[in-house]
Order: sequence, then C-alpha cells, then structure tokens
Amino acid sequence: MSRLNANAFSFVPGQGFRIPQQQPAQPPPPPLERPPQTEAPAPAPTISLNIGGSKPAPPPSAPSQPATISLNIGGDKSSAPAPTPASSAPAPAKAAPKADAPSESQPANASASTPAPAAASSKAFTLDRAKTDTAAVAQDVRNAADEEILKDLYGQAKEHLNIVFIGHVDAGKSTMGGNLLYLCGMVDKRTMEKYEREAKEAGRDSWYLSWALDSTPQERAKGKTVEVGRAYFETDSRRYTILDAPGHKTFVPSMISGAAQADVAILVISARKGEFETGFEKGGQTREHIMLVKTAGVSKVIVVINKMDEPTVEWQKSRFDEIKDKLSPFIKAAGFSVKTDVTFIPVSAYTGANLKDRVDKKLCTWWDGPSLLEHLDNMPMVDRKIHAPLMMPVSEKYKDMGTIIVGKVESGHMRKGDTLLLMPNKNTVEVAAIYNEMEDEVTSALCGDNVRIRLRGVDDEDISPGFVLTSPANPIHSVRQFEAQLAILDHKSIICAGYSAVMHCHTLSEEVTLAALLHYFDKATGRKSKKPPQYAKRGQKIVALIETSEPVCVERFVDYPQLGRFTLRDEGKTIAIGKITKLVEGPLDEAAEGVANMSLSQGA
Repeated sequence: MSRLNANAFSFVPGQGFRIPQQQPAQPPPPPLERPPQTEAPAPAPTISLNIGGSKPAPPPSAPSQPATISLNIGGDKSSAPAPTPASSAPAPAKAAPKADAPSESQPANASASTPAPAAASSKAFTLDRAKTDTAAVAQDVRNAADEEILKDLYGQAKEHLNIVFIGHVDAGKSTMGGNLLYLCGMVDKRTMEKYEREAKEAGRDSWYLSWALDSTPQERAKGKTVEVGRAYFETDSRRYTILDAPGHKTFVPSMISGAAQADVAILVISARKGEFETGFEKGGQTREHIMLVKTAGVSKVIVVINKMDEPTVEWQKSRFDEIKDKLSPFIKAAGFSVKTDVTFIPVSAYTGANLKDRVDKKLCTWWDGPSLLEHLDNMPMVDRKIHAPLMMPVSEKYKDMGTIIVGKVESGHMRKGDTLLLMPNKNTVEVAAIYNEMEDEVTSALCGDNVRIRLRGVDDEDISPGFVLTSPANPIHSVRQFEAQLAILDHKSIICAGYSAVMHCHTLSEEVTLAALLHYFDKATGRKSKKPPQYAKRGQKIVALIETSEPVCVERFVDYPQLGRFTLRDEGKTIAIGKITKLVEGPLDEAAEGVANMSLSQGA
C-alpha cells in the first residue's frame, strides 16, 4: 500500500486490487495550558558595539536588569566584567572591579539602583585605538626606527619641486642659481675658487657664480645663457631641480621648453636703477616671460628682486615697493592671483643675502619675511597625478651606450623594466635604466621627477624633442587637427585662415596653420558667435581649427592641462596663447593620403 496516499488501492502483481484497511482515527492532542503570568516580562537585552576602543565595563547586573551583550573588536579585553551569577541574590559590587559602581562597603542593592554612566559611553563609536589610519601607521614607523634605518629601507622620501629661473637678460638668474648650489653644498669651495680665478683671468670678476650653470665657452664668454641649464640641490625637507632659462629674446623657444617642465617660477628682477625699467618696457623680456610661464602651466611665481645691495639701491624699501607696485597689475592681468600665487622677496644673489639665511637687520631693517629657501621649503606642494596614465614629454635626447631621453614625468609613474610606447611613432620600447638628477640609478620615477631614461628598442635618430613616452594601455592622443581657443596678444596686422606660426606645446615645437576661424567671443557677453569671423585682430578671443603637417602628441586642456596649453610665436614674438578644446582624430586623413599616393598600373 502506498505510504504517500493512505486511502489509495494497493496493487501487487498476480493479485487483484485490494481495498485498504481503514485505520481508526487518532484523537487530537490536548491543548497546552500556559501558566497565568503574574509578573512583568524581563526587558530586552542591551547590545553595545565597540570597535577599536577600550571597553568600559558595565556595572554588576541584578536579576531585574537586562542582560548585556557586548561586541569588542580590536579593543582592550582587560576590563571584561565577571559573569553574573544565576541565583536570585544580588551580585556583590566587587564582581566588576573597573566599573563605576559603589565601593564594597556600600550595600549591593545600592549598586542596582545607581545609574551607570559607563552604559551611555559604551554606545559611542570610537577609533581611538584603531591602527588602520595611514598617518598613525607612518607615525608608529617613525617612532619605532631611527632616521638611518628608515632611509635605508624606504629610500629618500623628500618631496620634489622643479623651479625655473626667468627674467630679463642680466637680471642675475644664473648667478642666483650658482650661489644657491654653493650655499647648499652641491658645488664645493675649491670648484668655486677655480671659477673665480678663471673669471678674473677672463676679465669677468663678478660672473664666476653663474659659471656653475653656464658651462659652455660661448655662454661664459658672452655672459648670456643660451640653453636651459640644469642643476640639483636639496634642503632638509625638499629636493629641487633648477632649470636656468635664457633671458635673451633670441632664445625664447629654449625658455619655453624649460618653463614647461617647472612647477614654480622664480622671476628675477634687477633693482638697479634703469635695469628694471628696461626689462619691463615693451621691448623687455619680463612681460613676455610672465605670460609664457602662465601658459606653460606654472601656478606659483616668486618675484625675487635682486641686486638690492647695489649702490643705487642699498636695500631701500621705497625701491622694493616701487617695483612691486609696477609689477603687480601686470602679473594679475596674466592670470595669477597676487594674494595667493605670488610672493615678493628682496635678495642679493651675488652676496647671498636672504637666499638661504635671512638678511642681516643691519643691512635691511624693514624686511621681516622669510628667506628664499625658507619660503620654498614651506610653500604648499603642487598636486601630483601619480595614479594617472604615464605621460613624459621628451625634452632632449642623446646617445650614451644606448638611447637616452631626458624629461619630466607629467603624470603617472614608471619602473625599470616597463614596456612603454613612444608616441607619435608608436614605437614599443623597454625602460632599461632610470637616472635621477644626481646621475644615480633608481628603480622608479614618479610624477614630477626630472629623469634621464635609457631606452631599449629604439634608435636616438628616431626620437625628437616633443615625443611623449606613454603607457600602452592609455596612450596619449596623436592628431593632425584640433580645435583650440586662442587669445591674440600681439600682432601687427590681422590674422586670417591660412595663417602659419610656430606652436610651442610642452616640449614640442611644430609649425602649424590656422585652417579655419570658427567662432569669436563677444567681449561684452562672453558668448561664442554663430558665424565664423573673417579675421582676428589683437585683443580678440577666437576658436580656430589648427592643422599640423606631422602628427603631434597633445591632449585636451580639461584632461591634462600641461599637455593642452600652447603658445603661438612668429617673427620672434609671442602672437597668441591658447588651450586645446577638441581633438579631431580619425582614419580619414590616412585614407586620403593613401589614395593620393596610390598609382594605377595597366596590366599587360
């Protein structure tokens, strides 16, 4: 018979159907009788969660009190209370030694009626003893080990800043850089005495400090910096790379490539009577340099007023204030905030006054501010895109037991042995070695570092300044056309479609053509015009389509400001500054080229 259905017929092979036997029905079980409730039900248990903090012990609980369930994660377990006995007698006060309960001499029932202040604090969420905070871990590491062990294990962890010296010719940029190197111990006294002796023989007594940065015979003979000089020094808190830019207007393209690698610009102004006025007038380089460093992406400017020890100045506050008042409106017009981005410091680069140590009160009674190095050490650090895709524009290249490229890592990071892409030629290269400013080999380079890299897999003849070393996963865009906003600064005539100029973008220098003028901005409303303008003139702001003959590595300004801003120069003048708003990329240009180069041959 089926057990699933008791009333079903059962079938056995060889026998007939049998009617199942009826089983007597069992009576239902009697209902449960609950005893009548004579007292109030016990209150719900108290649950406290304590993560990371020391656990405060609750007072001893009487039967009338609710049970306590506590969860303690990562805290101190020494204060756990003793278990409450199950008998009906009240627990003695000494059962909880660390609780805020009355002493043993008091009756036990007093402790039951006394409110426990610890119960309120047990609900608090605290991280007092948590060790997951990065700052707390770093502090523990510093407390546990001395400086030598930390330096040996973690390496040099100082912040790094790139500073560029800019200003009119003969303002004292190279002299200041050379004296900074000497004061920080990067150039020893014996070398400086040698430079001084050689400068005296050449009849250039006061130039010897600049020879630490001006290394070529041409630069030393004329006293003019031609190429961007590089040097390195460090203080107790930071590392610095000096980029000594040329001040002469002939070498402005070199100055632009130096400014493109800098985080902070030091504008050197000569306080000597007549020299400041010459540099700041229309033909001088002071105005152009301020505009160019803003376009190059430098966010902080330190205006160093040099030659304060001159007999025509003699540390006078009136001369300092006069220069400051004349410069401030122009710096503000260039786009810098005078209150937050600009600092004025009086120095003497030749004597070293106010460079490293503060100026003597006997010389300058009115200056209470910091010295130049003191200000550099304490200024806020620039933002670094360490976790962004790698992008490193190449500023120079040479051959030395392999291909060496030099540049500043604009975003991301790289390690020795990485396989990277060299754009725009799309060459796959391997990082064979990385060298820092001191020519020491290092294993990695981070955003902001000025490094030399030995590459494997490419010849130095196939690389040009302006190429970008980038990650294969997120390579930089390589385009021949892009849309850009332009501000026309200075041009003797109007600019029309088809106008050609030289574009300077990061370390790139390329001839471009304005293929079309798309819009102009109305000065009154700031809106774009619907119709394209016929021409553009000085003071206007326009949107133009720019074409290059060869592919160039650029990005939109909103994505990577350093790789999306540029200047246009023509006939030795800065014509316009601009930012890239849209990249025009596609295979159409390549297809058109392929069709143009295609030849048809008639079959035999």
